[in-house]
Amino acid sequence: MARTRLKQEILAEFLGTFVLIVFGVGVVAQVVLSGGQNGSYLSINLAWGLAVVMGIYVAGGVSGAHLNPAVTLALAVRRDFPSAKVVPYWLAQMAGAFAASAIVFFTYHDAFAAFDGGTRVVVGDKATAGIFATYPQPFLSLAGGFIDQFIGTALLVLVVFAITDTRNSAPTGNMAPLLIGLLVVLIGMTFGFNSGYAINPARDLGPRLFTLIGGWGPQVFVAGNYWFWIPVIGPLLGGLLGGWVYDKLVGEGLKPAAG
Repeated sequence: MARTRLKQEILAEFLGTFVLIVFGVGVVAQVVLSGGQNGSYLSINLAWGLAVVMGIYVAGGVSGAHLNPAVTLALAVRRDFPSAKVVPYWLAQMAGAFAASAIVFFTYHDAFAAFDGGTRVVVGDKATAGIFATYPQPFLSLAGGFIDQFIGTALLVLVVFAITDTRNSAPTGNMAPLLIGLLVVLIGMTFGFNSGYAINPARDLGPRLFTLIGGWGPQVFVAGNYWFWIPVIGPLLGGLLGGWVYDKLVGEGLKPAAG
């Protein structure tokens, strides 16, 4: 029974992350491939936030809709999420992000060909790798990028903990997914300039793995002075800090949950 339940949770986490990434990567593809004629940075922020909302509504009732390895890790360390489920959730999230990237690519295949002539480019005027994964601004150092991802994810987890804490001013009804989506919009509109606010290892690494085999090649792991590990490690550690800060500064001052 426990094994069947875990299987359902993994499948739900896969599908929820798929929904998140298929819409998130999809909006970036639309903006980039249209040369900005069909969307803007604002539409990217709004669509990513709505993608989070939809992903949570899809998977929340079964898996809790973490959709993010940093959230899963923080819940395992700071809450009662079983540590044995961490890696299975991570794999499901990564697979969902990879599959979603493939769907976006094949849906926009002709648009890619019209944009770059069939030559997949990682950096430059016709670069399209950034549709799928994040890459740093030319001025951003690895240290600066790590701080960017660390802080962004710390803020994400801190506020997610607050929104979902029934001892605090938790939203009534099923409004938490919408508020978490708005939180992602807020982070994108305030901390998106440096490197595109990945704040989610699966959101970045899953699509990056797709680009590795989808025509962009190993340059996707070399570009930005081997940038790829920053949006993986930074969010994992930042999420732990965000959860700790919320618990120490607010959580410990709240009454224990009833029952």
